[in-house]
Amino acid sequence: MTAGVVHAQRPSARQRAVSARARGRLARRRAVSAIMLAVLATAAVVTVLPLLFILFHLAAKGASSLNLAFFTHMPQPVGEAGGGMANAIAGTLIVIGLALACGLPVGVGAGLYLAEHRGTWLANGVRFLSDVLNGLPSIVMGIFAWQFLVRPVGHFSALSGGVALGAMMIPMIARTTEEMVRTVPPSLREAALALGYAHWRTGLTIVLRTASAGIVTGVLVALARVAGETAPLLFTAFGNQFWSTSITQPIAALPLQIFNYAISPYDDWHRLAWAGALVLIALILVISLVARFATRVRFDTGSGD
Repeated sequence: MTAGVVHAQRPSARQRAVSARARGRLARRRAVSAIMLAVLATAAVVTVLPLLFILFHLAAKGASSLNLAFFTHMPQPVGEAGGGMANAIAGTLIVIGLALACGLPVGVGAGLYLAEHRGTWLANGVRFLSDVLNGLPSIVMGIFAWQFLVRPVGHFSALSGGVALGAMMIPMIARTTEEMVRTVPPSLREAALALGYAHWRTGLTIVLRTASAGIVTGVLVALARVAGETAPLLFTAFGNQFWSTSITQPIAALPLQIFNYAISPYDDWHRLAWAGALVLIALILVISLVARFATRVRFDTGSGD
């Protein structure tokens, strides 16, 4: 009786073979999973290596030239040591502000229209042309800005540079706004319409406000994208060696100052160019961090509800 029970509990040869094959498949899957994880981790490291290399190189080349004078003093004439880029920093902030003022309302309005009227021939056409504009080279945008904004008035200006950068921001803001508005639950629209809200008022006060965190993130990403553009400013703002805050006159900007100093034959200007590049990339990193913070706040708020 006991021998029969023991014999019944003992696995057969077929069961042992099946168990061995299962263990072999499991071992192969674990090996393949480990290999693929290693490949993906390597790809992730290689992705950030260029940025880390750029940051390290800029810090090594430009950190020594960063001091209070760099942010408060004007550029020195050729042959004189010292000086700073105070005019270029102020000009960059002015041009970015003008670009934001030009691109934000148009981009948000276009994105809201695309989301609320998707499927119409006008929305499809605007979406397609917006994607084409988003892929347009920046130097082409600069040439067109020079043709239509600089040439008619006969001189360069900060305003033309801000409009050129704002035009580059429009398609990015429009597509981000469209995607964020699409995430708003339809029940919010229906509730507002049921309370007697007009369709346009629902879009502006309910839908747009609900998607505002994601839209702000997209705006900041677009702002970081155009903050370092040089080609459009070469044809519009042109640059200025003196202190100028007038939007109707040529104005200095960090990308322009870095370009002019980098191609010069003077070592002092080369060092200032490295320092300016470090400040510019730091500005872009700060904008990117603010965008990430806005995204995190958005998702934390959503999860809390």
